[in-house]
Amino acid sequence: MVIRGKVWKFGDNVDTDQIIPARYLNTSDPYELAQHVMEDSEHPDFASKHEKGDIILAGKNFGSGSSREHAPIAIKYAGVPVVVAKSFARIFFRNCINIGLPIVEAPQAVDETRQGDQLEVDLERGIVRNLTTGKEYQATRFPETLMAILKAGGLMEYAKEKLRSKE
Repeated sequence: MVIRGKVWKFGDNVDTDQIIPARYLNTSDPYELAQHVMEDSEHPDFASKHEKGDIILAGKNFGSGSSREHAPIAIKYAGVPVVVAKSFARIFFRNCINIGLPIVEAPQAVDETRQGDQLEVDLERGIVRNLTTGKEYQATRFPETLMAILKAGGLMEYAKEKLRSKE
């Protein structure tokens, strides 16, 4: 799985309330949530200005705060194909895997990449390549089972595939 896109860079400790503000949690419609993604962050215009396929790049502890799945759902349905960060809050990490949103830890790539750079993320090889600068970085690779969950589109789809294969 290789993903390419333009970078939107965010800082450290972007919490779930910045990703999707609590005032929008009265809906579970993923497309409505996507219209407000990152609204309370350092890029409040992200939802209206980003293009489908753009990549979120962030510092440490991305997704801290609430355990609700609204935050990764808002990111995924906004058309963001991957989030690259120095580190993720653990429950956010698991929620991303569960809904099929790829996330990659690559601290050096975050430090050396700028807003607007073009990235290529090879999930299976654990490589982040900055196409703007030509630099390549090692990222955390997913174990085989987590990669299978992501390829299936999330934990529920993975489970359905497993059940169908046993029929």
